Amino acid sequence: MRITNLARELWFRAFCLLCLLPLGLEAQQKSDTITNKVHQLQDVTVKARRTPQRMAVASPLQTINRKEIEGLGLQNMGDAVRRFTGASVKDYGGIGGLKTISVRSLGAEHTAVAYDGVAVSNCQAGQIDIGRFSLDDVDLLSLSIGQDNNLMQSARLFASAGVLSVYSRNPLDGTQKSHLLKAQLKTGSFGFLNPSLKWVQRIAPRTTYSISGNFLRADGGYPFTLINGKYTTKEKRKNSDIQSWHTEANLYCTLKDSSRVDMKAYYYDSERGLPGSVVLYNDQANERLWDKNFFVQTRYKKYFSQQWALQLQAKYNYSWNKYEDTDVKYEGGKQTDRNKQQEYYVSATALYQPFAGFSASLATDVAVNTLDNNLPDSPSPVRFTSLSALNIRYRWKGLTATATAVNTWVTEHVKQGEKPADRRRLSPAFSLMYRPFAEQSLYLRLMYKDTFRVPTFNDLYYLRMGNTGLRPEKAREYNVGITWNGAPFSFTDYVMVTVDGYYNKVNDKIVAFPSTYVWKMMNFGKVDITGIDVTLRTGMSVSDRLQLLFTAGYTYQKAIDVTDPTAKNYKEQIPYSPKHSGNIGLLAENDWVNLGYSLTGVGKRYSLPQNLVENQIDGYLEHTLSASRSFLLKSCKLTLQAELVNLTNEQYDIIKYYPMPGRSFRVTGRIEF
Repeated sequence: MRITNLARELWFRAFCLLCLLPLGLEAQQKSDTITNKVHQLQDVTVKARRTPQRMAVASPLQTINRKEIEGLGLQNMGDAVRRFTGASVKDYGGIGGLKTISVRSLGAEHTAVAYDGVAVSNCQAGQIDIGRFSLDDVDLLSLSIGQDNNLMQSARLFASAGVLSVYSRNPLDGTQKSHLLKAQLKTGSFGFLNPSLKWVQRIAPRTTYSISGNFLRADGGYPFTLINGKYTTKEKRKNSDIQSWHTEANLYCTLKDSSRVDMKAYYYDSERGLPGSVVLYNDQANERLWDKNFFVQTRYKKYFSQQWALQLQAKYNYSWNKYEDTDVKYEGGKQTDRNKQQEYYVSATALYQPFAGFSASLATDVAVNTLDNNLPDSPSPVRFTSLSALNIRYRWKGLTATATAVNTWVTEHVKQGEKPADRRRLSPAFSLMYRPFAEQSLYLRLMYKDTFRVPTFNDLYYLRMGNTGLRPEKAREYNVGITWNGAPFSFTDYVMVTVDGYYNKVNDKIVAFPSTYVWKMMNFGKVDITGIDVTLRTGMSVSDRLQLLFTAGYTYQKAIDVTDPTAKNYKEQIPYSPKHSGNIGLLAENDWVNLGYSLTGVGKRYSLPQNLVENQIDGYLEHTLSASRSFLLKSCKLTLQAELVNLTNEQYDIIKYYPMPGRSFRVTGRIEF
């Protein structure tokens, strides 16, 4: 890798920052006094209502925990994310199909993905394929829109319009076990086979490591119906196979001074077919994609006192992919592209709480990204990014106010060709939360956030389409919301309702635009997005042996193109943004078998800017049923689960001409020692 003097200076500043932040912080250690007497206490029965997820935050926050993931029969990360209101997932079909997330139609490039608190990056395309993350290791998924409530996070996450956070956990936390072994086998329709193995070992009272690995393969040859005028034929999906390996190692360590160190090493290797669009009289699909991704990350967190806390993060990421297309239109009959990305990343966040009700944090990130490929005249860009986020929060009685300012500086160097000018921007954010009645869990919320995303390497340099003169894409988010939580009925443990109205405005949207004989990336788009998100969550204890959990969400979204008043698509819905979408989930837990039902519904969309009938994609409803039962067998626990997906065998597309699978099944067997 080529590191210039500027790069060395950035790394030196980052190193100084990491070294100087702890200075002046006073470690405060207190010892507990415990008597040697043993007291016998009388049995006490405590009755309380189960509490829902924490929603006392100023910005929309949604979560899905491990119980819901398993109970609702969610197959992959895309299925789970689709249950968040305001989020849309582009899915090209099949088990191996690419899956990317966009929040409130802002685009996948505006949405950050964090794995155990550390951001996942892709400077080449700017989009994260969430399909490569296994749900087996996920303990909690959360989606924050706008400003996250956590002040102890990296500046990269503060700079994003929305954050999808993926959390794993130490399986031995809260137990006295010294080790744990979990073996699991999933199998199902379309040649799906997914064995996995996980070992967790406590090597010291406060230190645990885990190693896990899984293999996945599927032929993906699911049937679908092709309608060609008055003719209807039964077809089978081609080139939708996948084979992947995923290995992960974690170290969880709590030091004697109560500080915490977490380390993660991750490796993913896959080969998959890219199923083509279903075009009449042409069902050929010969594109293949190979991916290799390795990263190692570490996070250190320390609370020095009630006033001071520090978090340090470091990460190295290596990503390699090969794309291959076999077609007579290429010289030699084949086109092969190879890309290699690397990232070096450090982050430091200091939290200061001088008195009750006031908190301030300063987060600083430094990243170096490189891209090398085999394309002709490759510029081999190197990007240097510096991000700083200053956050202030004040609580007084029922009022909480938070203000954030994110400063971004990006510069690039290329081996040959032109490079863009340096990008600098100060992005503010502000939020208010008010609880008018102390005895009621009623919260009124207000949020504004300004964000922008820097053009990706593909936007800037990809063959003749790239445009080094691109400006960053700017987005402004406005949100007004209300949250209420209570128990208005005797048969409910709790009822929680959230309603959010929002308006987003995107300027300098980066789009591919025809120019002379070739397409060029240009700042041409302007989009106005208006919507409403509604969620409902309730728990009911029908009896001592039967508990019910019901969730529902609905989104109305009007995302219109306001670029050119003379254009035919002026004020028409932008592609792949449905006006109506929603979901329902029901879990029934009892002593014999746990049952789950989920429904996902999406209204009609359009594949092209003009809202014409020929561009329309029909809406759909997908139903999933699941049943599971756990058995305790001496020193082990056996869990069996069966899932029936797309119960009504409805054929639908998420991306036009990319049919999704019809009815399918999956069975899972899991044993834990």
